[in-house]
This record gives sequence, C-alpha cells and structure tokens, in this order.
Amino acid sequence: MDGPAQRTLLITLTGRDRPGVTSRLFRTLAEFPLTVADVEQVVIRGRLVLGVLLAYTEGADIGRVWNAAEKVATDLDMEVELSTGRNKRMPKRRGRLHVTVLGAPLAPAAMAGIASRIAANGANIDRIERLAATPVTCIELDVSGAVPEELRAGLAAEAAEQQVDIAVQRGGLHRRAKRLIVMDVDSTLIQGEVIELLAAHAGCLDEVAKVTEAAMRGELDFEGSLRERVALLAGLDAAAIDLVRGELQLAAGARTMVRTLKRLGYAFAIVSGGFTQVTDALVDDLGIDYSMANTLEIKDGKLTGGVTGPVIDRAGKAAALKRFAQQAGVPISQTVAIGDGANDLDMLQAAGLGIAYNAKPVVREAADTTVNVPYLDTILFLLGISREEVEAADAGAY
Repeated sequence: MDGPAQRTLLITLTGRDRPGVTSRLFRTLAEFPLTVADVEQVVIRGRLVLGVLLAYTEGADIGRVWNAAEKVATDLDMEVELSTGRNKRMPKRRGRLHVTVLGAPLAPAAMAGIASRIAANGANIDRIERLAATPVTCIELDVSGAVPEELRAGLAAEAAEQQVDIAVQRGGLHRRAKRLIVMDVDSTLIQGEVIELLAAHAGCLDEVAKVTEAAMRGELDFEGSLRERVALLAGLDAAAIDLVRGELQLAAGARTMVRTLKRLGYAFAIVSGGFTQVTDALVDDLGIDYSMANTLEIKDGKLTGGVTGPVIDRAGKAAALKRFAQQAGVPISQTVAIGDGANDLDMLQAAGLGIAYNAKPVVREAADTTVNVPYLDTILFLLGISREEVEAADAGAY
C-alpha cells in the first residue's frame, strides 16, 4: 500500500553573506518533520544565494514552516522566496560534462554564445562556478544531456569566434582520477627551443629556426630534421650548453603548476625532442619524477654534430608516456599529455586527456582540448583546481 503523497517546499535565501546563515536556517527547519531533498549554495561578491529543497507529506502544517523561514529571513535582513510542488522523481542526467572556459578578458558575448551552443545541443547547464579571476578568468559549467562529440565541435567553433579557450571533458570521477602529467619541454615547459639557443651560440640560428618551424608544423620528418639541425652545431664548444642552461626561462606559471600537482600527489614527467644535457637540470630544479630526451654527442669538449642512442621522436614520446604510466602504476586513461608540436601528436592522442598548449594548427585540431593563453598554470583549471585552492596550498593550508 502506498504511503502518504510527498510534496516539496523550496526555500531560497538571498542577501549579504556572513557566518551562521546556513546553520541558522537548518536549526529552524530541524523543528519540523521535513526531509532535505537538495541543497545548493553560492557566494558571489559577498552576496549569498542559498537554496534548500525540502520534502514533506501531505497533511503537514507547512504554514508553520513557511512562517519560520520568513522569520529567519527577517532576522538576518535577507530576502526569501518559497514555493511548493510535488516530489517528482528527477530523471537521471546523462552525458555529464565539464565545460571549462578561459578568457582574457571574458566578455558577456562569449558566455551568451556558449550557452546558446549548449542549448542548441539539447543539453542543460546544471551548475556554473568561477575557478579563477587571474591571470585569466576561468568559468566552469556542469552540463548534462549533451552528445560530447557534437558539443565539443560546436563549442570549438564558438571558441574561435569569441577568441576564448573552451575545454569539454567527461564529468564525475573520470577527471578527478588523473594522476600522471607528461609534457613536452621546448615552447611548453620552457620558453623557446633549446636547439635554437645552442644555434645562436654556433652562429647558425636562422638555418636551424627554419627547420624547427617546418618540423613543428609537421612538414618534415622529426628525426631527419633533428639530425639536420644538430649537424649544424658540429664543433660548438660544450661550454655553450652551460650558457644555455643559464638562459632558460620557464613558461609563465610552470613552477606553480608543477608544485601544485606534486602537492596533490600527481606524478610529473617530461619528454623532449631536446637534450638530456638541459632537461636533467629541469628535473633537479622542479622535482620532476620521470624524464626522457635525446643526448648530444660530445667528444674532446665539443659537439660532434650527432646524437647518441635512438632519437626521441613522435612515436618515442608516445612510448615514453606509456612507460612512465607503467612505472607510476597509473592506467593510461588517468594520464594527461601536454604539447605544442607535431611530434607531440601521438602522445596527446594516447593520453587520457591531450592538451594542445599554444600549439600549431595541426596539433590544436587533433588534441582533446586547447589552451592558448600564455600561462601554463591555467591547465590546473582544466583539472578542476581553482585559483583559490592553488593560493591556499601556497599558504600552507593543504
């Protein structure tokens, strides 16, 4: 035999935020035979919006609850809205996705376009949250009911039109499970290309830069282009490597990103078409767990123009990612790869999440998502880590 019919009361409090608002409301509600069905709270610029959905049986004296909620609002100098309805079973939400938006600046037109694309996909925005205000504005939307591939394609077009970055990822535990970051070095972890810094000392920068650019676009075979460029360095004094190490500049936000992820228990790896003589210093400086790169051949204190061992090329980077994942005990689905050039493509496609960072067009088109702002730590936002959490970690709160 069915029990008494269930009804609902939605209480929405709005006003200046201060300690004790939530506890005061629930202490009052505790005096009545109610069940909490849902709660949501958000604070924007010091203004609180608290929504509480309560279930009760027909015949309950809901008028007393209504009066009690209004008294709480009056005492707190807040506004209250109340509405009743039936406790219908909510349909299970499908296609849960995180849509992360990065803009510098982020204009209302961009948010309007994004919301329109989501609606056109037949999807619903369940929640919106700001993850960061600096150095870029980052807004995350929880979306349900979308076809991921269709939504990703529509939002990619909107991102290009609005000149913002938009990432679409599967929601829930899938994103939180990421535990290994593998990233390229040249023009990703660091600014510029190491081989070009060496070429500047060898007096052949223009020739090397032309070959590098073509290789990054995928127009040349990486191994052949690397050997061609390294050959131009023949005879360079090995002391130039020390000078280049001193010239290296990390990408903006790189140290923050590595430090934060290490604190959260992530393993961190670098894989480079560059050279161990430089990447080893980065490993020591940043506390990186795994690394792989090419090694310049040196004889009698000078570069021979060759490399020793197999060249770390496009396939080699993907193989390194799989090897690092095995060493870290992490499934491939829980890895994140970050890169900018054509030789990163296999690695980006093999990872659980492939991120094209300030990348060439061929890489942006193939990656799961792109970041085009010059701050490497914005990648933290794609993992659901807010700027406030980063700052709290730096302050020792975590």
